[in-house]
Amino acid sequence: MRHLFVLAALLFALPASAVTIDWVTVGDPGNPGELSGVGAGGIGPDAIVGGVDYTYKIGKYQVTYAQYAEFLNAVAATDTYFLYNLEMGPAYGGGIARSGTSGNYTYSAIAGRGDRPVNFVTFFMALRFANWLNNGQGTASTETGAYTLLGGTPIPSNWLTVTRNVDAIIFLPSEDEWYKAAYYDAGSLGYNPYPFADGFNGAVCEVPPGTTSHSANCHPAVGDLTDVGSYTSSPSEYGTFDQGGNVLEWNETRIHTWGRVVRGGCFICGADASAASRRYIGSVVSLFEADNQGFRVAMIPEPSTGLLLATGLAGLAATGRRRDRGYRCRNEESPRNRIVPGAQLVAGERYARVFLPVPLVLPVLGNVTLRAA
Repeated sequence: MRHLFVLAALLFALPASAVTIDWVTVGDPGNPGELSGVGAGGIGPDAIVGGVDYTYKIGKYQVTYAQYAEFLNAVAATDTYFLYNLEMGPAYGGGIARSGTSGNYTYSAIAGRGDRPVNFVTFFMALRFANWLNNGQGTASTETGAYTLLGGTPIPSNWLTVTRNVDAIIFLPSEDEWYKAAYYDAGSLGYNPYPFADGFNGAVCEVPPGTTSHSANCHPAVGDLTDVGSYTSSPSEYGTFDQGGNVLEWNETRIHTWGRVVRGGCFICGADASAASRRYIGSVVSLFEADNQGFRVAMIPEPSTGLLLATGLAGLAATGRRRDRGYRCRNEESPRNRIVPGAQLVAGERYARVFLPVPLVLPVLGNVTLRAA
């Protein structure tokens, strides 16, 4: 009986969440993938993407300034891992103000900007936010959980080989997961060309809420971030918003040597940036990012607490011993970085800030200007 009370205590002692993610369910497991990249008329290395053989959830919206500020207040009083970029602050038109000194930093969302997507986010900032959510928030670790980050440094010592852990619950979406949520149409068993349920071949860049069912915050409509979900008539087939605008989004999938896939559109990107055929490459060895870079998270659902408790108690009563639960998770490599040696492109249409430990040749896409550090 002692085991019964231990399990019940563990389940009911789960920490309350400061950050709430609005999820949408992406079903239709076993769907086929499709070609994306240069061979599909877009840009980036060719790959078959979008096929996912399990049901999962993905954030309905991009992670916001307010949500990220809660994260910073929980784990970045000292900010050992450079989780706050000064360009997120008011001097640069960002959405998070920092006060105090190292060891006593506090953070607050700037009035009127808390519901806009957080930007200037590096790949490892996004992974640490996912770890924190995965581990229950509060003072939970940012270095283990969905991903194991080694070395105790902003860029972990295992930066080249970081992959999703098999028991991950909340994580950064793979390219397949992100792509399916954005473009797949289960009714036709095919893919939309842009991340809108209406199947329109294009995006209309205009101020929110938009006049079409394929409107987005892309250049030159607004010139700034907008609140997530502002384009209320332009969801994807599964009900996500802004996969076609506001900020580009990190995926966890590796591409090239030190790149990860970046997908979507952004407020300084042209209307065609969010086409399904476009695969962008982002560098994971940068300590700073551009103003068009953000993310959303995904999860593989667990049984509800009530169902889990009932099942666990019944099982323990029958066997008198505790069984370990296993999580089924597809561990994938996923291309998704914006800047990589030999890449033909830099996503975005204004500038990219890059601080790398090695020299790189950085070809550009469109009228991108590389601003020296």
